[in-house]
Amino acid sequence: MPRTRQRPLTGSVSDGTEDSDSSAEREQTNSSESDGNMPKRQRLTRASTRLSQSSQDTPDLKRAADHDESPPLTPTGNAPSSESELDISSPNASHDESQSKDQANRDSDKDLSHRPKRRRCHETYNFNMKCPTPGCNSLGHLTGKHERHFAISGCPLYHNLSADECKVKAVSREKQEEEMKTQDEGNSRHATRHQTPTPKQSRYKEQVAEMRKGRNSGLQKEQKEKHMEHRQTYGNTREPLLENITSDYDLELFRKAQARASEDLEKLRIQGQITEGSNMIKTIVFGRYELDTWYHSPYPEEYARLGRLYVCEFCLKYMKSQTILRRHMAKCVWKHPPGDEVYRKGSISVFEVDGKKNKIYCQNLCLLAKLFLDHKTLYYDVEPFLFYVMTEADNTGCHLVGYFSKEKNSFLNYNVSCILTMPQYMRQGFGKMLIDFSYLLSKVEEKVGSPERPLSDLGLISYRSYWKEVLLRYMHNFQGKEISIKEISQETAVNPVDIVSTLQSLQMLKYWKGKHLVLKRQDLIDEWKAKEIKRGNSNKTIDPSSLKWTPPKGT
Repeated sequence: MPRTRQRPLTGSVSDGTEDSDSSAEREQTNSSESDGNMPKRQRLTRASTRLSQSSQDTPDLKRAADHDESPPLTPTGNAPSSESELDISSPNASHDESQSKDQANRDSDKDLSHRPKRRRCHETYNFNMKCPTPGCNSLGHLTGKHERHFAISGCPLYHNLSADECKVKAVSREKQEEEMKTQDEGNSRHATRHQTPTPKQSRYKEQVAEMRKGRNSGLQKEQKEKHMEHRQTYGNTREPLLENITSDYDLELFRKAQARASEDLEKLRIQGQITEGSNMIKTIVFGRYELDTWYHSPYPEEYARLGRLYVCEFCLKYMKSQTILRRHMAKCVWKHPPGDEVYRKGSISVFEVDGKKNKIYCQNLCLLAKLFLDHKTLYYDVEPFLFYVMTEADNTGCHLVGYFSKEKNSFLNYNVSCILTMPQYMRQGFGKMLIDFSYLLSKVEEKVGSPERPLSDLGLISYRSYWKEVLLRYMHNFQGKEISIKEISQETAVNPVDIVSTLQSLQMLKYWKGKHLVLKRQDLIDEWKAKEIKRGNSNKTIDPSSLKWTPPKGT
């Protein structure tokens, strides 16, 4: 049976010339294949014997072959395409090949002994970089998982800890995470149907409530003196003392969040997205505020490496120095965002900005927002989006409070793509106003809306709080006996999925006899009503009558 020719592998060391012995051998091989008289094993044995002899006769070629990393050659001069082309069962061939391999290994060891050894490591450190904290030697890390650090976020000394204490805390956190993972794996797949807390969860809730009882007791005189002395000694170069300010449970949660954020920054540094903190903007000067940034934003490198950025609060142009900003403010004619003002009540206004008509402004807005958002990926492709910018007006102009973006044509009925409240306006009710305004637009469009996922941590908290308030208000005003999630969705413009998840978190959805029942918990409604009365007539609400807007037609 004729032998099947296989495609040779790459890495052949043939120089284009063949000696007479190999040519004769190949002719003999071809003739034997056609006649079928010479066995395959004998043919390859002769070839391997001849190759071993030629290797002993020509030491120069052998030394060259020792440095060559190509696979062993077949009698045709190509790399073997399969194991069937080499005869490993012949005693002579195996003996010759083992001798040649041993000699090659000895020669390669001699050559490698003169080469410098490569240092293997998983993390690369620039030992010229130092931690900016005074008195720190850059050793240790807040997470307890790294040997060195280069930024304040990972400095144990800045956080009033030692490197050994960070390692001990890291071991403790890992044990807690393993225990929580084991508990999660033990839960049933359909655990969401059973909303009643387990006895273990109830005991844990009681323990947390007990630990939090003394958090508002305040500091004693000695503790206040200790805190003041620490602040006068170290100033802003150290973190303020946090002990006895709140409960130990909440302080531990805060420490875990610090370690997690530091670990995320360390991963970004190792991946090359930020280099030892040098290409990460630390602060921005924005109007009369100086804001600490939270995340990396892809500003141009010549701006990002400065550490501090100066941004015009009206046109959002970014600059390198205070002098340039002062000159720009003297010439800048903008006092409010571009676009149409679609809402105004008191000092609060909302402007609709088209990403296609005002591309530069929207790009600068996205770059600014990325400094405070983790999951944001949109920076430059702003044309398919509309931006709704909320401002607060005074005698100097309309100051940026926050914004949300929205796709012009969303096939999944997302009413928010990205949402942000500026840090200086957080915890004042403006985030809930932005969310309420987005659902007001959905009601005008006669659609059911939902925010695009994933939401940031603060965004998720704000949305859950808003959905809870909407549902409790609806329950308070509802007078019927039977309630439908579809009716709630149509009246509030909230997606049914978000309604169900909120009802489950409030333990107002029960699964009984094959049906889902919505329970009206009067205790939660009374609690919400008391907060509403305490809040009074706040101006941090959206008035639908102040909206002057019609849904945009196809763009």
